[in-house]
Amino acid sequence: MRIRCKPWAKPELEVCPFYISDPKACKGQWQAQFPKTQPLRLELGCGKGGFIAQEAPANPEYNYIAIDIKNEMLVLAKRKLEAAYAEQQLPLDNVRIMIDNIMYLRECFAETDRLDRIYINFCNPWPRGKHKKRRLTHPRQLVQYRMLLDGEIWFKTDDDELFEESLEYFPEAGFRITTMTRDLHSEPTLRYFETEHEHMFDEMGKKIKFLIAEPDPSVPEESLRELLQYSEKYSERKR
Repeated sequence: MRIRCKPWAKPELEVCPFYISDPKACKGQWQAQFPKTQPLRLELGCGKGGFIAQEAPANPEYNYIAIDIKNEMLVLAKRKLEAAYAEQQLPLDNVRIMIDNIMYLRECFAETDRLDRIYINFCNPWPRGKHKKRRLTHPRQLVQYRMLLDGEIWFKTDDDELFEESLEYFPEAGFRITTMTRDLHSEPTLRYFETEHEHMFDEMGKKIKFLIAEPDPSVPEESLRELLQYSEKYSERKR
């Protein structure tokens, strides 16, 4: 779906106190962007903010960064966050939002910016063969995340092909899958905050697929470095 340009979106973001206008300048210093040093969690492709506006205020003992590539989406996430924190009478101090192309994530994060958890919720499935390398769960992307990650990746999708192929992507990038279901809503103990897309797909009768993956310590660091180098060369070619 094409998103119409909203000329007011960028100016509204630029005066937002929790918007990071220059994420590259924060590389290696993300904890300094928050009042408290706490475990750091990252949502890739936050969209309209339906998830982060539930997750972040419910867990004030964590710091959160939510990323999207469009001003027009991120400004809606900003408004949802403001409304959620105001409703709960909480200080909005443990979340930051930013614009970035996730393909170049390592330009904004150093390996000292350790992440406790990464959320990937209903990302673009890129079904065409030549576009699959753009998937947020493609090994070229996953290996970037792995170099920053101390904890887990939580991944949700409604797309069958993306999910089945991602089950192969994660081990290729040095992860082991610890939890997996092809019908999340049939397993109440695994359910957590729902996104707008999740609610919509559930009403359509689509099953929600979900997995949790963590770095596999048995994978040699050298092989991951080689894959990372290959990933970065690919990203450079796409500029």
